[in-house]
Amino acid sequence: NDVVLQFGGGTIGHPDGIQAGATANRVALEAMVIARNEGRDYVAEGPQILRDAAKTCGPLQTALDLWKDITFNYTSTDTADFVETPTANV
Repeated sequence: NDVVLQFGGGTIGHPDGIQAGATANRVALEAMVIARNEGRDYVAEGPQILRDAAKTCGPLQTALDLWKDITFNYTSTDTADFVETPTANV
């Protein structure tokens, strides 16, 4: 299971500082990994998993309160710069 974790603006922009942002990221990540390892549907249950984790992590609660309405529903401006080429069936 490969993954790329890109933490940036949310960490640096945390209202309580970068350390709080890093803590919020770590706690959120750990909660999601635990949920996955328990066999939970972390995609469907993700928001609740994070809310539960935030009950014991002030920085995560602050982040969820601040950015709860953020969405990433946008059209990409990065178009593919490759051309598909047919391959032989071997």
